[in-house]
Amino acid sequence: MAGAAQYAVPRRFLPWRVRPQPGALSRWSLRGVALLYLGLFVVLPVVAVLESGFGDGLTNLKDAMASFGAWKAIRLTVVMAVLTAVINGAFGTLLAYVLVRIRFPGRELLSAIVDLPFAIPSLVAGVMLVALYGPSSALGGWFEDHGLEIIFAPPGILLALLFVTLPLVVRSVQPVLAELDRDEEEAAHTLGAGRWTTFRKIVLPALRPAIAAGSLLAFSRSLGEFGAIVFVAGNIPNKTLTAPVFITQLINVSPDQAAAVSALIFGLAFIVVLVTEKLISRHSDRYSA
Repeated sequence: MAGAAQYAVPRRFLPWRVRPQPGALSRWSLRGVALLYLGLFVVLPVVAVLESGFGDGLTNLKDAMASFGAWKAIRLTVVMAVLTAVINGAFGTLLAYVLVRIRFPGRELLSAIVDLPFAIPSLVAGVMLVALYGPSSALGGWFEDHGLEIIFAPPGILLALLFVTLPLVVRSVQPVLAELDRDEEEAAHTLGAGRWTTFRKIVLPALRPAIAAGSLLAFSRSLGEFGAIVFVAGNIPNKTLTAPVFITQLINVSPDQAAAVSALIFGLAFIVVLVTEKLISRHSDRYSA
């Protein structure tokens, strides 16, 4: 043992190429696997859609948008997405506040119900809404008797989008609300501020980035939602036809035109996602500083 120790080469004299680099290889391997997975399942499909839709310039997009009901389908989709983002932004924040700040029996069950739209297929959500608000149902018949059509009309589309996007807002706001320091709120209560004033002046400003992020995610999801609305909309051109359903109809006529419209919707959703990421990173930097 002594002889072996005598002829051992000190670590500092080892060439840099043979010095052990603990963790370096594993880090590069993880990066490579992550980038490969991202490239295969995200980047390559996007490139394929762009190549198919815009290989001939804007010709396919112009031809697609010249189809009957195309522009109104895009407009209806954007309008429904905006309404969904606004409504769920308000009520999703309210629900997150109830789950975090109010203790009551069944709170865990309510929290589980919030995630229900994530757990069930969106097609099932559409079937559920038709069963509840359809013309043959008691509730749907009552609404129709009072002049309000829900299924096969824009209100049905809005209900479907509200259902599938609610968890996006709640789960964006809830962790931020749970981490807020309550000292300022308690000080405001001590000075005589009411619950609503305290929420508006102290809690809401801290939640705005999270509310905006959740609302933008709901907007982005609404742009491409198909399963939840294909049953409730009726897909009537110039009335209830939405962009995702319009794209599926274009596939049977011209896949290249469908790819062009898909790329248009994807571009809008991607911009919204970039804005959302910017808001989240700015909020994280503010609270980590």
